[in-house]
Amino acid sequence: MVVLGAGIVGLCVADALVRRGAAVTVVDRGAPVREGASFGNAGLIVPSHVVPLAAPGVLGKGLRWMLDRESPFFVQPRLDLELVRWGWRFMRSATARHVALAGPVLRDLHLASRALHLELAARLPDAGRVAERGVVILCATPAGLHEEVVVAEGARALGLRAEVVDGAGVGDLMPGVTLDVVGGVHYLDDAHASPRALMVALQTSLLAAGVAFRWETAVYGVELAGRRVTGVRAGDEVIESDSLVIAGGVDSSAFGRDLGVRLPMQPGRGYSVTVADPPQRPALPALLSEARVAVTPFDEGVRLGGTMEIARVDRPVDHRRVRGITRAVERYLPAFRADDLAPLPVWTGARPVSPDGMPYLGRIARRDGVVVATGHGMMGFSLGPVTGAMVADIVMGPSGDARVPKVGPLLDPERFSGRARA
Repeated sequence: MVVLGAGIVGLCVADALVRRGAAVTVVDRGAPVREGASFGNAGLIVPSHVVPLAAPGVLGKGLRWMLDRESPFFVQPRLDLELVRWGWRFMRSATARHVALAGPVLRDLHLASRALHLELAARLPDAGRVAERGVVILCATPAGLHEEVVVAEGARALGLRAEVVDGAGVGDLMPGVTLDVVGGVHYLDDAHASPRALMVALQTSLLAAGVAFRWETAVYGVELAGRRVTGVRAGDEVIESDSLVIAGGVDSSAFGRDLGVRLPMQPGRGYSVTVADPPQRPALPALLSEARVAVTPFDEGVRLGGTMEIARVDRPVDHRRVRGITRAVERYLPAFRADDLAPLPVWTGARPVSPDGMPYLGRIARRDGVVVATGHGMMGFSLGPVTGAMVADIVMGPSGDARVPKVGPLLDPERFSGRARA
């Protein structure tokens, strides 16, 4: 079994497969020590995220944000037919019907993954703990609070726990932190964990379990015999295998083209800085509603992250976007002064963003032996463990774990290839 990609999804897939008795080889173009999107993210596990990125109103808000280079959203202008096609599909997906269909699917995925995150942390002590204190959405304006209350009502309708709090209530949730907010929403089913600690612990565990890694290895194509996969051309060798999992993040689109499948994705770059010696330490993670910035307390410091920058992965760091993150944090949490944060090292990573905001997960019908597990966007860390469990069920047969959802049409990897399954 070959797994393409050693991000959080690829490692969780390898972990689930090897625990079911499969022999696994993981191929990645990066080095064993690397800084991809699975390392510098906010580390949030978010059953509350039941609204996909493609939703009504998102496009209009995004166009307004485009006028501000410090805003949470930016599309790099460029002549790129794939970007145009992605944008068209995004517009067509951003409907109330899509949100209604996606909500229960995302809820079930995140809740199952939260339980599996807890099991991973118990099994891999070096992964650190999963903090189960929830996530609080902070609102700086009455209009922002009203929008979040509407979202919270939808989450509660799906059976999730969400408590609306006023400014004093937010202060009770975050004692010792200076706040400038009107209120917020506390999602009690959410959690957080250190992405770096989990990635390192998973990689170490997989090596001990006999998983073979091919680091710094480019994949040039897929070997086929008729409909069936027989291996991949990786580096200067052909790795023979009759089963392949495509979990290569933004690179997965190219692998799909080799197999005649469209996996439209754009790299959605995010930025973060980690404050090792913060002026104050929040008791739980916060999402700054109007600014779309995450503030997460880890053992190694407080991480401030955000931005959805649809841009080439080799584009230089845009420090105006970083400035937008730090200025937003100062607005909500005044003790975190933007000028003091400016010298901190900047991390950036590209998330694989599908045009409808849903992952690609399932078998490719037109090829034998191929499973796709990519396109998670900002939900990769949250959904890594459940994706691994679902792939293992697809490849090895059902495990009998009732928590693991079945693959449905909203996740169909061929849904943009002209023959999505019913």
